[in-house]
Amino acid sequence: MPLTVCPTPDTARPATPAGPALEDGTLAGAGPAVTGPLGEDSSQVPGPQGHGSVLKRRTGLLGRLATPLGILAAVTAAFTYVGTVDPNDPGHYPVCPLLKLTGVFCPGCGGLRSAHAFIHGDLGAAFSANAVATTGYFLFAAVWVLWLVRAWRGRPLRIGLAPAWWWGIGALLLIFTVVRNLPFGSALAP
Repeated sequence: MPLTVCPTPDTARPATPAGPALEDGTLAGAGPAVTGPLGEDSSQVPGPQGHGSVLKRRTGLLGRLATPLGILAAVTAAFTYVGTVDPNDPGHYPVCPLLKLTGVFCPGCGGLRSAHAFIHGDLGAAFSANAVATTGYFLFAAVWVLWLVRAWRGRPLRIGLAPAWWWGIGALLLIFTVVRNLPFGSALAP
């Protein structure tokens, strides 16, 4: 009785169909052998990563904090630019296309002036330029701190809003847009 040895997973090779051998020793009809960039055989070539593999590789503290800190760096750079280049001076920033074409303030109109005033500590001017944007700055800060704490602890940040919340946010933005364009809502206009 012949002795059969079961190959281990790291030395297992895929079975090839039997066929006539060619001059170089490969089987006829068999495709090219799978090799890595350095010529290693298929058992040494790493396979495709599974679902969520990027998150699994970032298990160290620095890896977990990289994304929130990168976002903070980008936002800080943007706010620094807006803080140094005054949007109240014409010619530095493009004009809102909706305002230019229709004369109607969109929900974002005045956001750069709001950010400029916010950076310089003038919350009254920031709210008068764009109350929604100024509220968004505080909301962003709160969510970012929560994100950083959860990343520090190795837990993902998941914020799931039900469709009713999204509809509510959309309705508030629509009401804000309409009211800031009416005569009695001129206090909300930039």
